[in-house]
Amino acid sequence: MKSVMLLLVLGVVLNSCIPVRIAPSIKDYKITKGKRFKRGLPKKTVFVFEDSKNADEFYNYINTKFQLQDYYVDTQVPFQLGNEQFYLSFYEVEIHDKAINLFPIVFDLAFSAAVGNDEIEPVLSEDAEPILRSGNWYIAIEVFSNTEKDCLREDSISKDMVLPYLRNLKQEYLSTHNYNEVVFKN
Repeated sequence: MKSVMLLLVLGVVLNSCIPVRIAPSIKDYKITKGKRFKRGLPKKTVFVFEDSKNADEFYNYINTKFQLQDYYVDTQVPFQLGNEQFYLSFYEVEIHDKAINLFPIVFDLAFSAAVGNDEIEPVLSEDAEPILRSGNWYIAIEVFSNTEKDCLREDSISKDMVLPYLRNLKQEYLSTHNYNEVVFKN
């Protein structure tokens, strides 16, 4: 009975994966420094939310909504709030979950020990990737104006105007399937 239980526990441990990094789960949105969220993003404060749609969907949405004709779609998208001119830039970011799969490594070690030769080529660990990945996609948006370089910063004058606009933009993007509808709403 004990040996069966030991084999069962050993089987579960060997077939399980050890998580090394888990991508963040964002329920609504998050305001954070870009570099802190993902290396490669600007040092400015960004508005981040999870993107459940396909790649380039946000690009198509922004291109259609602001009628940009594929010109400066992801870098300096102009929009107005009140009498002030603002610009937004966005980044599609992928953060992977990482886990170590122990089974291929342990199998190769056991096979080498059973054969009695350490120089035998790996059977499973070379074909099966020991580190498993799955990606989570996010949209990170930075906002700036002619007077402020970072409109989402904590002490920014414009933050109270810009934040509700970005929330509405996110909601509209996630709820709209035909982006041409957005043009008629404006």
